[in-house]
Amino acid sequence: MIQVKKNNFFLNEEVNTYLKNIIENKSFTNGYIFYGAEGVGKKQTALQFIKEIFKQSSPSENVEERITNNNHPDFLIIEPDSFLATKSSGISDLEKTIKSGSEIIKIAQIRNIKTFLSQKSINSEKKIVLIIDAHLLNEAASNCLLKTLEEPSNGIFILLTSKLNLLLDTIISRCQIVRFRSFSNKQIKSILKEYLEISELNINTKLKFEDLTNSANGSPNQLLKNIEIWNDFSDEIISKLDSPIKNSLEILEISKSISEKLEIFQQIYLVNLIQTIWWRKTKNIVLVKKLENLKYLLRKNIQPRLAWEITFLKISMENI
Repeated sequence: MIQVKKNNFFLNEEVNTYLKNIIENKSFTNGYIFYGAEGVGKKQTALQFIKEIFKQSSPSENVEERITNNNHPDFLIIEPDSFLATKSSGISDLEKTIKSGSEIIKIAQIRNIKTFLSQKSINSEKKIVLIIDAHLLNEAASNCLLKTLEEPSNGIFILLTSKLNLLLDTIISRCQIVRFRSFSNKQIKSILKEYLEISELNINTKLKFEDLTNSANGSPNQLLKNIEIWNDFSDEIISKLDSPIKNSLEILEISKSISEKLEIFQQIYLVNLIQTIWWRKTKNIVLVKKLENLKYLLRKNIQPRLAWEITFLKISMENI
C-alpha cells in the first residue's frame, strides 16, 4: 500500500474555502449534494465539514475521533447495503468505489433517518446525515428521502454522488450542489509531490507516467490504485498488455491471469489503463468502445474471465 504523508489527502481546496465560509457565517441549508468523479475527495471533505460543524457546538468534545469512528450521537451515515457487509473485510473505501451493479440504498435505511432526526440532539445544535453514493437510492428510498427533506427538521443532509443525473430532480432542487472538479494532470503531479514520497512509488519502468495520469480521469486516488495494480503484474504480462494482443493463446492466458489475480474493481482500473495506452498507440475509437463495454460487463460481474477473453478476441480481429 502506498503511504500518504498527510491525513487530509486530496481534499479540494476550492471547495474547502467555500465550505469554510458557510461554517463561519453559520449559513447552513437543509441539504447539500457533493458531486464529482470518484476519488476526488468528496467523502474526505464531507467528513471534515461535519467535524467543523460539530466543533462549533461542542469544542471540548473529541469530535475528530468520534466522527472518524462513527460513534457520534448526532451523526448518521447511510451506505449501500453491500458496503455494510464489507465493513470488517479489510476492503478500503477506495476499493469500494467500483460497484458490481447490485448495490442499492433501501427504504428501510431512509426510514431510519426519520427515527434518528426525531430524537433530540445530544452534543450539537443540529444532527447530520451523510448518504454515500446517493445515486444508488432505489425508487422507494428516493421518494421517502424527498419527503424527509421537505419536512422541517433539525438535520443537515449531505449526499455524495458521482452520477447526479440518477437523482430525482425534486431532491436536487432541495439541495445545494457543491461541485468537485477533476484534477488536471499538472495538479495531480503537484498533489503527488506534496502528499507522497515519490521515490517510494516504484512505478514500473515499462509504463509511462503520462499514461497513468491520463487513465486516472482526474482522480489522484485512482492514480495510486493504477500504480499499485500495474506493479502487481509481472513484466511478462505487462509487456503483453502494452499493445493489442493478436495471439489467441496469449489472450486466454492473460484473461485467466487477470480474472484470478485481481478483484473486480482492480480489473476495471486495469481496463482504464489499457484504454489509455492502446488509444495513444492506435487512435482506434472502435477498440476504446470495446474496452468500455468490457468495463460494463465487469461492473455487472458477468463471468469476468469470459468477458476479458471475448473482448480481447474481438479486438484481435480489428485491423489495427
